[in-house]
Amino acid sequence: MLCQGGGGGSWLRFFLTALLWPQPLPWVAAASGAPSELRVRVRLPDGQVTEESLQADSGADCVTLELRKGDGTLITLTADFKQEVKIFRALILGELERGQSQFQALCFVTRLHRNEIIPSESMAKLRQKNPRTVRQAEEVRALEHLSMDVAVNFSKGAQLSSHIHNVCAEAKEAIYTREEDVKFWLEKGVDGSMFEVLPQSSDLPNLQRCRLCADRWRPCICSYALSIEWYPCMLKYCKSRDAAGKVSSYKCGIRSCQKGYSFDYYVPQKQLCLWDEET
Repeated sequence: MLCQGGGGGSWLRFFLTALLWPQPLPWVAAASGAPSELRVRVRLPDGQVTEESLQADSGADCVTLELRKGDGTLITLTADFKQEVKIFRALILGELERGQSQFQALCFVTRLHRNEIIPSESMAKLRQKNPRTVRQAEEVRALEHLSMDVAVNFSKGAQLSSHIHNVCAEAKEAIYTREEDVKFWLEKGVDGSMFEVLPQSSDLPNLQRCRLCADRWRPCICSYALSIEWYPCMLKYCKSRDAAGKVSSYKCGIRSCQKGYSFDYYVPQKQLCLWDEET
């Protein structure tokens, strides 16, 4: 299964040669169910250019996007269409001089809604005419603020999505979700024992945001922001007319989007959230 995210398991990589753009271009079908990978050059907000990997497995019905930020942080988004789950993972380089480990891993698990990203089958068919072109999203979607008030038990997470086991392997103690998403999954029959409600400000009156907390060993509410700089968010359709005058539509391109997310979540000590210091 390809859509597992980097950093664990063996990767089966198939390279495509071109990405379908909004102008009418032919869809070239990949082998049915065959995993595929596309690499796109994108510009980061600081002006740097990075390479983004888009992987699709129509057989497993999943999509993974991965890019490395200018500071070395590796961001991964896995969309599990079968289970209606999306998984964000951040591998953040640690500051050894401040007592941190070599890297810190975070996983944020939320509900995947319809039409957030193009289907895996369509993603697997994407082509690109100019692989060296630096892409910028056509649409910048609104920043989404998410309060991650529930922890996910890693050992039971596969019941929610099989991809959690691999994608979040480095973040076993730092997998977060939202109570409202948990309610949705419980209605689908997911085992509730994998979820644990985290302490909130109402439970701990002295609980502050980490950027306002002076003591690195006190619990606090951490904030982490990430952005998916370029991804195919919508399919475009064109119309054609046959000899008899009958009009029909066909897929003729994609619309690309950029979207940022900001996650708030509880940490037992500020030392786990040093990027969120007040400047």
